[in-house]
Amino acid sequence: MTPGQISGRVVSERLAWIERMLARIRSLPLQDKQAFRADPRNVAAAESYLRRALEALLDLGRHILAKGLGYGVSEYKQIAAKLHELHVLAEPERNLLVQLAGYRNRLVHFYHEIGEDELFQICAGELGDLEKVTNAIKRWIRAHPEKMDETL
Repeated sequence: MTPGQISGRVVSERLAWIERMLARIRSLPLQDKQAFRADPRNVAAAESYLRRALEALLDLGRHILAKGLGYGVSEYKQIAAKLHELHVLAEPERNLLVQLAGYRNRLVHFYHEIGEDELFQICAGELGDLEKVTNAIKRWIRAHPEKMDETL
């Protein structure tokens, strides 16, 4: 693959999507487990919003790799490794993104193993991990404006 320009439109759409999904998760009753579990729609919504946020983050990483850096990857965990190798992510964020990619795979392929308590714990206390990786990617984008195509 030949490196080119990262689409500013794709970047802004994926970042907005992540923020929207996180806001929707935070709008759920996460102050206590009983309130969260009282309506089964909360659990389903949390799972959907979390999976969609993770997929948008991973899609963003894949876009940066393919369009801006000229590397194609086929698996989600490879996105984290390659972003680290190419100095987009530091090691702590790489490690987090590997975990997030693994969790996305669990949400999709092993959904039947994820219980309401686990989902509550993640949504109530661990969304910061997703934000840390997102913020690291934002910092890299700001530091490399020459890689960006801002045309619509």
